[in-house]
Amino acid sequence: MQPLFVPAALLRCISLATIFLSLALSFTALVEAASKSPLMDRDFPDPSILQDTDGMWYAFATASGNKNIQVARAPAPAGPWQYIDQDMLPSTGSWTTGRNTWAPDVRLIAPGRYVMYYSGELGNNSALHCIGTATSSSVLGPYTPSSTPFACPVSQGGAIDPAGFYDSSTGRRYVVYKVDGNSIGHGGDCNNGIEPTVPTPVLLQEVSPSDGVTLLTDSAPVTILDRTAAADGPLVEAPDLLRAPDGTYVLFYSNHCWNSPAYSVNYATANSVTGPYTKSVRPLIGTGDGFNVTAPGGATSVSGAGSMVFHANCLQGRCLFHAQFSMNGVTVRVS
Repeated sequence: MQPLFVPAALLRCISLATIFLSLALSFTALVEAASKSPLMDRDFPDPSILQDTDGMWYAFATASGNKNIQVARAPAPAGPWQYIDQDMLPSTGSWTTGRNTWAPDVRLIAPGRYVMYYSGELGNNSALHCIGTATSSSVLGPYTPSSTPFACPVSQGGAIDPAGFYDSSTGRRYVVYKVDGNSIGHGGDCNNGIEPTVPTPVLLQEVSPSDGVTLLTDSAPVTILDRTAAADGPLVEAPDLLRAPDGTYVLFYSNHCWNSPAYSVNYATANSVTGPYTKSVRPLIGTGDGFNVTAPGGATSVSGAGSMVFHANCLQGRCLFHAQFSMNGVTVRVS
């Protein structure tokens, strides 16, 4: 049988086609490798994460599915996550409307003492939220709310997005939160895009290290971050603090409007817990950035594990996602 004769020009075309196909497949593989899938197929916004004494991880989230505060459990921050059909906060406190409870953060203060910080809709002014606290002897609650808010600057728009922080280098404990100025804004993007715009500062409040809720009498809240219109749009929110092994303080936060593709996870760094904090020049996780997610935000970090959870848009609303992060000096990278 005579060998098949193939013209050299055709061979070159076949070779080029093979190369292009290989590159296309490689690109597709890279995109798929960078893409993130939700850890649970359900609405689970503004997640926080805690490792309990049993070694299991617990995530808490904003109200959804007829629950004031949602919860899920996993053996590791990356999952697999199991949704628990239980309301962590059956009563949101007499000072609230009992509706629209947002952004819980749970901390283990001492053996048998868990504190939940949360954002409750104000009973005498449902246009505003304020920050409440609730306690439990078990990570799975139920949590019993305090009768009065923890922070409620009504004239400045109320307060939301609390997160606890324990500084192991000093033994001092803090709560960081956002003054919700855009709730009294003048319209536009997230109600704060039309002049005169309103500040949305992130405040740091020191609390008793023994109970996590008592304000120290000699410690007023300190502003550690605020929005700049060019970089942040109408707001900064969802603060989360950690202290890196080298002593650098990292403040994760979100900016722009939660319902916009511009919403993103950002960070700022400082040498002191009270600042000044220097913002990174670009988002840590943005829409389409590597992870191929839309409107990521509401991140909570786990410093020892180099992990964070956050939410991003999904078919069900805003779903739970996970990322690993590492630090090199004042630079944070995610994978």
